[in-house]
Formats: sequence, C-alpha cells, structure tokens
Amino acid sequence: MSSGSQSGQNGPIAVSTKQVCRHYRMGETLIRAVDGVSLELRPGEFVALLGSSGSGKSSLLNLIAGLDRPTSGSVIVRGGDLAALSREALAKYRLRTVGMVFQSFNLIPSMTLMENVELPMRFAEVERDQREGLARKALDRVGLSTRLRHRPAELSGGEQQRAALARALINRPQLLLADEPTGNLDSHTGTEIMELIREFNQALGMTVVMVTHERALAERYVKRMIFLADGKLVGG
Repeated sequence: MSSGSQSGQNGPIAVSTKQVCRHYRMGETLIRAVDGVSLELRPGEFVALLGSSGSGKSSLLNLIAGLDRPTSGSVIVRGGDLAALSREALAKYRLRTVGMVFQSFNLIPSMTLMENVELPMRFAEVERDQREGLARKALDRVGLSTRLRHRPAELSGGEQQRAALARALINRPQLLLADEPTGNLDSHTGTEIMELIREFNQALGMTVVMVTHERALAERYVKRMIFLADGKLVGG
C-alpha cells in the first residue's frame, strides 16, 4: 500500500485533478474547503481519502462526482474536464459514469428496494421489462433477494447500505465514490460492506474512491491512501 498524491504507475488516467480549489464565503470568512489539490487515479484503483473532519475529503469527492464545481483548477475524468460540461452533460455524467454511496444511505423511503434500485435505470431510459430483471440480479448479488418488496424503514442499516450499493452499481459506472460508507454501521456490518465494495472493485475493474476517517479500515482494504488537511494534500 502506498500513500500520497501519485500512484507511481504508468498507464491511462481515470481521474485527475489539477490545482483544484473549492472556496466559499461564510460571512466575512473565506473557507478553503479544497485548496490546490493535484492527484491522479488509475483505472481500477481502490483509493481512500483520509483526514479529520473539515479536512476537505467530502468536498473533493463532490467535485469528482460532479455534484459541485471548482472555484478554480480542473477535474478531468477519462480525458474530459467536468468544468466544461453543460448542466445536462453533467447530469448524464453523474448518471452513467459515477455511482455514489453515502453514509446516510439516501434511499427513498416511500419506494421498495426494487423501485430504489430501478430508479437510475428509469433516468437512463432503460426499457421497463429489462429494469426489473437487472434490479433483481443486483439485489441478489448483495444478498437481498428476499427483500425486494421491502421499504427502507423495514431494513437494518447494513441492508439499507447493501441496497444503496446495488443502486450505485446498477448502471455499471466507471467510478464508485463512497462517502463514509460504514459510518452508520457497526464494525461487523461495516466489514461486510467493505468486502462487497472490494469484490466489485476487483470483479468489475471500476475505480473506487472512498472517504473515511478510519485509517485502520483503509489499511485493510485500499491500495492507496491520500491524506488531506485544511483542504490540502499532506504526507502520509
């Protein structure tokens, strides 16, 4: 396992940031959430962003996800600069290129697990008769084949995160971005989720970027750790 901003490998680049910044004002104070970060991620890498609360981990992840735009600098994914994309193109990028998993699961309470997992496919205009079969297969793969018609409130936290992972992967994204995916789970359930993420990283070859404050967790699962403090890359 390595740490720092460079992977030490040759080959194509999946994601790169070049002196990317995200600054905003809170009253008279300028907050430098991300401050001049440059890094490169290779296809198929499993990377952790580590740092204390407020270090810029989630802000950087949101820039890579296309959920926020940089104040300056660039985020380049598969050769395309996200800042140059229109709102419509950015929405398509989030739908087809990126899958996201959050600490709070973000499942829609009124929908069944099947409906939650089908949702990205509906946005992608996948035919209805295909959606159900793909959703069943995805939920079976994360061990939820008997929970298809349940709603999120009827499930444990671990089951909800499994469903969220199935939804994130349903459109076969090139990037899986996970923001504290085990933060609301006990250690045993968190381990199960991490094993699933590692399995998908290895089986599907997707690039995985995980935000966490747990170094021991990162050391167990990821190939490279990137440390942030006060919005900047720091040594590991």
